[in-house]
Amino acid sequence: MSSSSVVTEHNRMQQILQISAELASVNDLDVLLEKILAGARSFVHADAGTLYILENGSLRFGCAQNDTLHGRLPPGDKLVYSSLTVPVSSANIAGYTALRGELVNIADAYAIPADTPYAFDASYDELSGYRTASVLAVPLQTSRGRTVGVLQIINALAENGEATAFTPEDEVVIRYFGNAAAMALERAQMTRALILRMISMAELRDPKETGPHVNRVAAFAVEIYERWARSHGISAEQVGHDRDVLRLAAMLHDVGKVAIPDAILKKPGRLTSDEFAIMKRHTYLGARLFQGSQSHLDEAAREVALRHHESFDGTGYPGHIDVETGSPLPGFEDGNGEAVGLAGEDIPVFGRVVKVADVYDALCSRRVYKDAMPEAEALAIIYGDRGTAFDPEMVDALTEALDSIRAIARYYANEA
Repeated sequence: MSSSSVVTEHNRMQQILQISAELASVNDLDVLLEKILAGARSFVHADAGTLYILENGSLRFGCAQNDTLHGRLPPGDKLVYSSLTVPVSSANIAGYTALRGELVNIADAYAIPADTPYAFDASYDELSGYRTASVLAVPLQTSRGRTVGVLQIINALAENGEATAFTPEDEVVIRYFGNAAAMALERAQMTRALILRMISMAELRDPKETGPHVNRVAAFAVEIYERWARSHGISAEQVGHDRDVLRLAAMLHDVGKVAIPDAILKKPGRLTSDEFAIMKRHTYLGARLFQGSQSHLDEAAREVALRHHESFDGTGYPGHIDVETGSPLPGFEDGNGEAVGLAGEDIPVFGRVVKVADVYDALCSRRVYKDAMPEAEALAIIYGDRGTAFDPEMVDALTEALDSIRAIARYYANEA
């Protein structure tokens, strides 16, 4: 091996160690999947890839990236993928990889010998107009040998941009990276599960709060925030960090409802003014859970819980209050002794984002007590309140993100 090759391999391993450390700091599962796939593709100079999560005996689509297809879109647009699952079987490459726990390296997916114990599913190529050539698939296995997913990388690129085969060196890199990714993935799954258990406490008491609802609101919020942040020139590094904490914080937006009495929480009809006053307490009661914050995530969760019902024109709640007592801050009482609401950009960004995401999902989703509203009607309501209830820029970002938001809604199907 030449000295230049040794240097290149050393640099490669240093990059793997660096991104492995970055993966260990990511809290949210969806953000982690994107980072894993992007990191793996960069190490082996691949054009595309898919990351599957093993759930209930099948491989669920977790994340997909494709530079060629993305390059065909207008600037700023994102690829929208449908939710899908594939069986853990030899009917497809990823399924075989999960079934056997073996790395698979294919030079040409369309030239797999007939006696090979797995097959290539060309349906996605046919649907998208893409041409898969080389494929490198590795099982993501924890230190205990449990398979948690499959990382499938597609089309290694030569210096001239043409698809080429993955090398034995690529196999070593992906194996090593896959081990680090599996550990990070397992940790993120545990974090997500813990948060969903917290949500389940609210769900048991409030039929309006469901796992699919909070997942959708959180994912919608991230899509809206990304568009807003891009329009404000926020760096990609900062957006990446913010996406991670926003995703989890938004899932916890209504966690304070666990402290609201059942008679109010489960009342099927309209609340009285006194009952509504009690219901509004869920904002600062939820925020109290994250007092004395130890991390950016704690700060974001406190911000979202407290501010996701503020209105852009200042008519929302809870307003300028002391979180510990729930009382208005001195000098911020209205004529009725209530706290004056925050307005405009005094409302934290994450609060403004989650407000739009939450209302959109509440209007468009079926509940045990109501049918889903047609999206056109829901959007008409939101557009009508642009600049009053909602930050106009967040409404514009919602509009820009609608294709992605619709795909997310399909992915987290309503189970209420």
